[in-house]
Amino acid sequence: MKTLRDCLSKGEFAITAEVAPPKGADASSFMEKSRLLKPRVNAINVTDNQGAVMRMSSLAACAMLASEGIDAVFQATCRDRNRLALQSDLLGAFSLGIKNVLALTGDYITMGDHPSGKAVFDIDSTHLLQTACRLNEGLDMADKKLSGNTDLFPGAVVNPASNPLEPQLMRFEKKIKAGARFFQTQAVYDSEGLKKVVDLAEKRGVKILAGILLLKSADMARFMNSNIPGVTVPDRYIKMLDDSLNPLQTGMEIAAAQIDELRSDCHGIHIMAMGREEKITDIMQMSGL
Repeated sequence: MKTLRDCLSKGEFAITAEVAPPKGADASSFMEKSRLLKPRVNAINVTDNQGAVMRMSSLAACAMLASEGIDAVFQATCRDRNRLALQSDLLGAFSLGIKNVLALTGDYITMGDHPSGKAVFDIDSTHLLQTACRLNEGLDMADKKLSGNTDLFPGAVVNPASNPLEPQLMRFEKKIKAGARFFQTQAVYDSEGLKKVVDLAEKRGVKILAGILLLKSADMARFMNSNIPGVTVPDRYIKMLDDSLNPLQTGMEIAAAQIDELRSDCHGIHIMAMGREEKITDIMQMSGL
């Protein structure tokens, strides 16, 4: 498979998948799932303490992927590190063969398993994108020259389902100006907002990968509607999951149908299976990818 950068630069349809690193030092399951995905995706995103839940570092897990020739997307969250640590991690990532970086501000720490922890938020995702571009130019945030510049491929996130959409589009424009080259979206259930984002992206020369989330149960869908801002799972999907004798299989069918519906409206897809990454290849086969 081509790398994410090569695929997008050639105007080809890109496929990425998200795999969470382990909550512990045993990365065997993480690597097993990643090896299964290697021949089917252009890159694997490694989450960075997603949901403010402590896990193995994204950088370490990405390094494991890179050592096996898997194109990795290093997720860098501003919540947990100041500008020195973030710059150090970006330099370290590049030195280890990791070129894709997804800049994230981060969920509030009170949402996770260490709610008494202290969040940093020294900079936000827009500043982190600017920083990655500065490192590419051979300079740090203090305008000090580096002994060897990076060649990072910076990306960010956008949520086409935000209501109202206009503030999200303003942040989207700022991230493009800050240097984002590609965007991965929140789970998409309505193509209207996605089309607006893609139309703007094409005018600005950036690429959009639509988020596809595997719904494993009706309860999961209800939880998302109640707790995840900007995500609204349609009632018809919740009813399908409620009525199903095999909700996981139904969720896979829903995800495959979403890929079929959205693939002509974007530049790629980003599949999130939330612990059931072994099902991603099945979803791709069901959708004809």
